[in-house]
Amino acid sequence: QVQLVESGGGLVQAGGSLRLSCVASGSIFSINAMGWYRQAPGKQRDLVATITSGGTTNYADVVKGRFTISRDNAKNTVYLQVSSLKPEDSAVYYCNAKGSLRNLFPFNSWGQGTQVTVSS
Repeated sequence: QVQLVESGGGLVQAGGSLRLSCVASGSIFSINAMGWYRQAPGKQRDLVATITSGGTTNYADVVKGRFTISRDNAKNTVYLQVSSLKPEDSAVYYCNAKGSLRNLFPFNSWGQGTQVTVSS
């Protein structure tokens, strides 16, 4: 009922930057929080950053100062500007959104993921 589509991943050299985007669509009444998580091969999915509808942000310590999350509420879109990339940032980056459907039931949806690969 809610679809999330990520874009913007790719191959980049260490120290480089990318901008990830995620658009939510479907029977959405409201989105409370949107966020980015990442999962490297053989590891668990970890929080990268989240942002509320009011703009309050939260970052994992390992990305603070290098990554910036933002959102456009009118477009149901969340962005992640990733800078000063390190090889250890390589992972599949997943978008997440939590909110309410038009029938007022809650939703917690995930995108398919976008690959970020950082070469040394």
